[in-house]
Parts: sequence; structure tokens; C-alpha cells
Amino acid sequence: MPSDSDREAFTSFFQEAEPTVRHALVAVWGPDIGREAAADALAYGWEHWERIGKMDSPAGYLFRVGRSQAKRYRRRPVGIDPPDITPPRVEPSLNGALESLTERQRAAVVLLHCYEWTHAEVAAVLRISIPTVQKHAQRGLAKLRHSLEVTADV
Repeated sequence: MPSDSDREAFTSFFQEAEPTVRHALVAVWGPDIGREAAADALAYGWEHWERIGKMDSPAGYLFRVGRSQAKRYRRRPVGIDPPDITPPRVEPSLNGALESLTERQRAAVVLLHCYEWTHAEVAAVLRISIPTVQKHAQRGLAKLRHSLEVTADV
């Protein structure tokens, strides 16, 4: 049975990390699988909080757990997690174009440009360096521009 201090520590961690883990997994796996994988990862985090709570980057670790959990689900098209408000108009072929990116390119592009995370935040959750995040984002955007036949930023 977890102690009250463990519950409080996990509750505080959960409130801060849940959006981070969910957004990162949705960026990679799409809204349905991403949300399920985030829930699974955070449940795992609670079950193993004594060990995970001591890690330098528990949210990054749970992102990895969520990636593993997501593979249990049938692969569905990826896309942007619809916000709690009326979703913005999005190019209909965007989700297909996002599917053509590698997992890291897709995560970098969606987290940086849709969720407006910083390069450091993306690097922390993906457990890669900031220059690597920049490279994945550049390559991902180039592929998207080519797929969507966009010639310049609008």
C-alpha cells in the first residue's frame, strides 16, 4: 500500500507530466492509440512509482513505456490530438503526410509546431539531444512540404 507522501508525489507528477506524455504519444501514434498508450504508461508509472519517481526524467521514461504499450494496439492513422475546443481547419491530406514521416520526425514536427513545445522539452521527452530534435524537425518539415506540395511557409 503506497504511503500518503507517495500518493502526493505521484499526484503532483501526474498533473505536470500527463499532458506531456499524452501529447508526445499522440504525436507519434495518433489520438486514439496515443491516449490509450499514455493512460497505460501512467498506470505503469503509478505501479512502479517507488523506482520511477527517483529517475532524472520520469516523463521521458514513461513516454518510452507508452511507445511499447502502443505497439499492442492496431496501428491507426496518426494525426493531431483534437483540442477540447472546436478544432482548427486542417489540410485534409495532412494526416496521410504525417504518416509518411519517421516516428521521431513526426514527434518533433507535431510537438514543436502544433503543441508549441520548445526544442529542449521535445529533447527531454524523446531522450535525444536538441540538435537531433532540430534535424528531425527540419527533415520532417521538408518531407511534409514535398508531400503537400507547399513551396513556402505561409
